Amino acid sequence: MDNIKVGDCLTIHCYKHNGILHRVCAEAIVLEITEDRIVCANDKTKITECDGRSYHTNEIAILFFYKKKWFNIIAQLKQQGLFYYCNIASPFIIDNHIIKYIDYDLDLRVFPDGGFHILDRNEYKYHKKIMNYSSELDKILENELQVLISLKKEDKDPFNKECIEKYFQKYLKLKKNAKN
Repeated sequence: MDNIKVGDCLTIHCYKHNGILHRVCAEAIVLEITEDRIVCANDKTKITECDGRSYHTNEIAILFFYKKKWFNIIAQLKQQGLFYYCNIASPFIIDNHIIKYIDYDLDLRVFPDGGFHILDRNEYKYHKKIMNYSSELDKILENELQVLISLKKEDKDPFNKECIEKYFQKYLKLKKNAKN
């Protein structure tokens, strides 16, 4: 995978279907690489929006990007508990130490109590129309949203605390070793 190894620092580029860069995340430390996914983490990292606005995240996040699934998952370790922000998105590629994917607006927000909400359906419908998403793509995205909801309902990885704790500890260890 582009000669990427555990401990490397990558950047994340999120695009829209029309090829326009939508958002940049300045840092993602690689925690694990498998044939079908890459797991990264960051803490208080800089996010730059397409309009030039930027901000820093408030907490440690564990990020899951998949090669064959049309979503990515961000576990946010907030003071109020474990939240998830899941993007319906294209499978990722890595190009020159940059994780790249296309965001398709639909999001799943999962709360510490296990409840969840689907977000941005109107934005999805709008972009589907103006960017001419094909009916095949629409079916894939709607299906992947249901797959994501099923994973959450069944508490399958990464939707369980044990999974996130494992990667959190790995991240802390990497950070500690980087300081030494």
